[in-house]
Amino acid sequence: MSRVWEVPVHDSTRVRDARMAAREACAHAGLAAERTAAAELVATELATNLLKHAGGGRMVVNPVAPPDGGAGTSVQLFSLDNGPGIADVTAALRDGYTTADVSLGAGLGSCRRIANAFHLYSVPSRGTVATARIDPVPGKRGTRAAELPAGGIAVALGQAEQCGDAWAWARSGGLVTLLLADGLGHGPKAAHAAGVAVAELRALAPLPPEDILRRLNAALRPTRGAAVSVAQLDTERRELAFAGVGNVGARLRTEDSWTSLVTRPGIVGAYFPAHLPARRLPWRPDSLLVLHSDGLPSRWTPPDDPRLLTHDPSVVAAAILRDAGSPARPVRDDTSVAVLAPDRRTPTP
Repeated sequence: MSRVWEVPVHDSTRVRDARMAAREACAHAGLAAERTAAAELVATELATNLLKHAGGGRMVVNPVAPPDGGAGTSVQLFSLDNGPGIADVTAALRDGYTTADVSLGAGLGSCRRIANAFHLYSVPSRGTVATARIDPVPGKRGTRAAELPAGGIAVALGQAEQCGDAWAWARSGGLVTLLLADGLGHGPKAAHAAGVAVAELRALAPLPPEDILRRLNAALRPTRGAAVSVAQLDTERRELAFAGVGNVGARLRTEDSWTSLVTRPGIVGAYFPAHLPARRLPWRPDSLLVLHSDGLPSRWTPPDDPRLLTHDPSVVAAAILRDAGSPARPVRDDTSVAVLAPDRRTPTP
């Protein structure tokens, strides 16, 4: 997951760049020609819509693990803009929908049909976020994609190819565990450290967060190390456990208020704290957890739109990343956001 693609889309030549990014991501993921063609079509439609309806924006492409431990690698496409937004999302997703001046054609409707999972969040005058996931195997026609408890997005400093941040989630019985790692520094060595952390998660998922971090400390010793935070939801006890080492931040939302969760100073794989307690908190139906690397501005503002918080976690993560930065305040580091939200409701368009 350390390989990322980010394409600013501000003129027609960048539509091809978005399509090529999707093709390269599929090759990186080992997807077959049919799935690659699907990803290219979705990327083309989303990039074209950025130009036609938002005055531009950006496409981000991330390899991600397929849902619930499936084999292979999926490709997640994100479309982010701060344009005029879509007044009627439900209508816009119907094939042949037209505005007063410009036709969307089959664009968004075809994206929803082709992708294994497609999500759209839009607010008039504030912009739109779209996410599409292409899995190694096509979804069954007429079957709605299973809702996932976690999602995330990662971008590299200066649109570099290698991102030193990585995130992953795993399920073990009634436990859902989310991890975000920020490799020390930038570039391939940072990406390798973060990649080792996420690769270990599936085997470690039955353990509590503090034990996961201790095991990761041993696994990351041959690397330059990473800041790592681990959150684990016990769905039966309705309890969240959290522990972190280094500067991967965490914020928990419950009943319309946000609480910052504190991590311990140190580096997993290099300078590990002697004492690492886990914080345990009740998890309520409206709870939502955000993990983020320090590429996000330290004073980023959590989202306040109740509708956004009911959407797929990938959409929530992408909206947070979009709204935390701007051309006047660009990110100064590799940046990633991961969201845990297993109790989300069906999104309201």
